[in-house]
Amino acid sequence: MSRYLVLFFVLCSCNLGTNPKNDADKITGKVVKIFDGDTFEILMSDNTTLKVRMSGIDAPEKGMPFYKVAKNYLGTLCFQNEVMIVTKGKDRYNRTIAQSYLPDGRELGEEMVAAGYAWHFVKYSNDKKLDSIENVARIEKRGLWAESNPMAPWENRKLHRQGVSTKDSFDLKN
Repeated sequence: MSRYLVLFFVLCSCNLGTNPKNDADKITGKVVKIFDGDTFEILMSDNTTLKVRMSGIDAPEKGMPFYKVAKNYLGTLCFQNEVMIVTKGKDRYNRTIAQSYLPDGRELGEEMVAAGYAWHFVKYSNDKKLDSIENVARIEKRGLWAESNPMAPWENRKLHRQGVSTKDSFDLKN
C-alpha cells in the first residue's frame, strides 16, 4: 500500500509546476501560425493575436537539420486547433513564454521533446519530466537523436554571435 502512496505523490508532484496561480495565467486561442518548432501564434477571442514561445524547450533553428520537420510536426499537433496556454512571462523578444495544452490535455513542449524534435532547454527550465522525456527520446534515437551528434540550437546561435557560419556544418536531409 505505501509503495502506491509514494507513487501517487511522485506523480502528483510532477504537475505542481504546471498549475496556474489563477485564471489570469490561462489564455485560450486558435493556433493560426507556426513560426518554428517552439513558437506559434494564437488568435484570441478578442481577435488579437499572441506570439507564444513554448516554455522549457528549444527546437532547431532555420538552416539546421530537423528545422522543417520540427516546424511541420508542431503544425500537425496544433495548427488551426484551440490550445490553452499557461503564461510564465515574456522573453526579450516580447513573446509570451507559456506551457501549451491541447484539448486532450497533452502539453505541446513535452510532445515535441518526446518526438525528438526539440531539446529540453535546461538553461531556462529545471523540469524533471522534460528531462526524463528527452532521455527516452535520446535512447530510442527518435527524431534528431538519430543523428550521431546533433548540434543544440543554443550552440548554433552562440556560433552565429561569434561570427561563425554554420551554413556548411549540416547535411540538411531532414
